Amino acid sequence: MPLPLHIFEPRYRKMTADVMAGHKTIGMTLLKPGWEGDYYGRPPVYPVGCAGVIEDCRPFEDGRFNIRLKGVSRFRILGERDGEPYRLATVEPLGDEIGDAAALEEGRRKVLAAIGRAADGPSFLVTQPDLPPELFVNAVCQALSLSPVEKQSLLDCDTLGRRCTRLLEILDFRLLEQTYGPGRGDKLH
Repeated sequence: MPLPLHIFEPRYRKMTADVMAGHKTIGMTLLKPGWEGDYYGRPPVYPVGCAGVIEDCRPFEDGRFNIRLKGVSRFRILGERDGEPYRLATVEPLGDEIGDAAALEEGRRKVLAAIGRAADGPSFLVTQPDLPPELFVNAVCQALSLSPVEKQSLLDCDTLGRRCTRLLEILDFRLLEQTYGPGRGDKLH
């Protein structure tokens, strides 16, 4: 999925200039809770992230950039190394296996039904029933307003079928929150 980004921090300006001179690929990971005290250092990150290729790069005279990344692969961090103000890592690519195709199609139907019940669902996807499963699942995951930890839990799924199931769990939980109010889920039995 595409992701527009505005690059303004000095370390990420250098990273963008460096990758534009070479492979044009950037890996993104989520910082673990507690990063606030060490943002400019190297706070811990979740081990699974997503690599994206810069499809469009608009430099500004002051060194900032507007870029558009296109996600190409999930990855797992094997190790980090020093040498730049931004993180450098050795990673292994992670596939996005379909899993059980019949279960994925059933999950798709359930996700569409859940989106129909949700007040904040991406209605444009409902009108495109012929999207391939990976595009459908990943587009819904990106289009919904999810917390970073919810997005990480989706990225951690090792098949599209599991990602679809996890997405449905998130949507069902949100429906419960809409019905009963936030913080009251512990009262349901």
